[in-house]
This record gives sequence, C-alpha cells and structure tokens, in this order.
Amino acid sequence: MERYDYEYAVIRAVPRVERGECVNLGVLLYCRWHERLLARTLLPEAKLLALDPAVDLAGVARALRGIEGVCAGGTAAGPAAGDSPGQRFRWLTAPRSAIVQPGPVHTGLTDDAERELARLFDQLVA
Repeated sequence: MERYDYEYAVIRAVPRVERGECVNLGVLLYCRWHERLLARTLLPEAKLLALDPAVDLAGVARALRGIEGVCAGGTAAGPAAGDSPGQRFRWLTAPRSAIVQPGPVHTGLTDDAERELARLFDQLVA
C-alpha cells in the first residue's frame, strides 16, 4: 500500500484574543500528490457562546463557509478559483488576526486523504 505525504491545519475560533482561549472548528488537509484540498468544519455554538456570549456566530459561520468554498475550488473559491490547491492551502493557513484563524501546519502520511481528514476531524474537533 502506497502512502502519500499530506499537510493539515486545525481551524479555530478565538472569540476573545485577550483571553487566549480557542475552540477547534475544523480541519484543512492538503495532499500534494493528489492535488487535493479538503475541509471539514463544525460550528459548536454552545462552546463559542461559553467563551464569549457576544460572539458573532453568523460571522463565524460565514467564515467557515468561505473556507469550505476556497477548498472546494471552482466558482465557490471566489478570487482564489484560479489558484492551485497548494496555493489555496497556503493562503488559508497564513497567520491572521481574526476570530477564525488557522493553527500551525502539521504533516503526516496516508493512503486515503478523505479517511485521514475524517480521523483528524474526529480526534481534534468533534
């Protein structure tokens, strides 16, 4: 069984930066060998509201839909539609100071990118 390297990052919400608390919202996974960029997200409203009762849940949901669109590519990716999956992954994982932000990029090996995304999501988000 042949295994391929991949990179992944956790997408997290940091509703109150001054407190440094975060909630994991999803996982991005990029497999260069298959030129695949995948995302799986979840909006844990109760957890976010526990950290900040005034958090903009609609804004967080919009950000997650945007991330999923960029990962899907095509017209859903908006201005990034012409970029390769690797370029879109680098753009999505670039540091930013927003409520929704990427964690550090990690690497691994897999023979099935979708199964690995599901495993990482279950382990790190769900």
